[in-house]
Amino acid sequence: MTNHGHPPADDAQPAHDDAADLDAPQTSDAQDGDTQVGPDGVAHPRRIRSFVRRAGRSSEAQKRAFDTLGPQFLVPYTPDALDWPAAFHRPNAPRILEIGFGMGDGTAHIAKVRPDDDFLGVEVHEPGVGALLKLIGTTPLSNVRIIQHDAVEVVENMLPEASLDGVHVFFPDPWHKKRHHKRRLLQPPFVALLASRLKPGGYLHCATDWQEYAEQMLEVLGAEPTLENTAADYAPRPDYRPVTKFENRGLRLGHGVWDLVFKKRG
Repeated sequence: MTNHGHPPADDAQPAHDDAADLDAPQTSDAQDGDTQVGPDGVAHPRRIRSFVRRAGRSSEAQKRAFDTLGPQFLVPYTPDALDWPAAFHRPNAPRILEIGFGMGDGTAHIAKVRPDDDFLGVEVHEPGVGALLKLIGTTPLSNVRIIQHDAVEVVENMLPEASLDGVHVFFPDPWHKKRHHKRRLLQPPFVALLASRLKPGGYLHCATDWQEYAEQMLEVLGAEPTLENTAADYAPRPDYRPVTKFENRGLRLGHGVWDLVFKKRG
């Protein structure tokens, strides 16, 4: 995925907030090359990542949340299918994946207003994971679990086909420069992968505050044959998605925000 900028710890801002680069849904390798040389001396295709691992420093409260809440709410990455009932301690709740939750404020809000759904958040940025763990403890929440790993590998290996009721991708890094557009998370192969993990009738909800990326999202999602748009183009913001402080500031300055909600065909 891509790397958002990272917001202040009290706000679930879009990932590309230049003030504090903390909102990182998955992003990319430092090199732009398409191949890498393996130990056998042979060049192999390099997988382009949409995220950058940030070395941000966790606060003491976030570190305590790792120690006290991590054993209960962190799910280790494995190459095997996730046992949802065992992870969430209930068998039949709707299953929602969120990719790149930043500092977790939005995730915590949605989980609170939708207590009957189970939310699996995937994020590589350690302070963000610690911040969401802290929110889980203070809210408190029982319907959130976290995997700190590359989301593409999580989707490929831990989430079987037709296992999800919904997917959220909010404010992924737009990778503004044209030469970096290949790093954008929402490319046709990954959208097809996400669609394959949705149950019939399941939804994919994306949001961005970068118009050119919104236009690309609309094109890519619209071209996926197993998905259908729930709106003529962009959707009204669903009530469950909160408007963040960063988003409110942008709206006051006349910046746009675009939501896209597609459903898996039956």
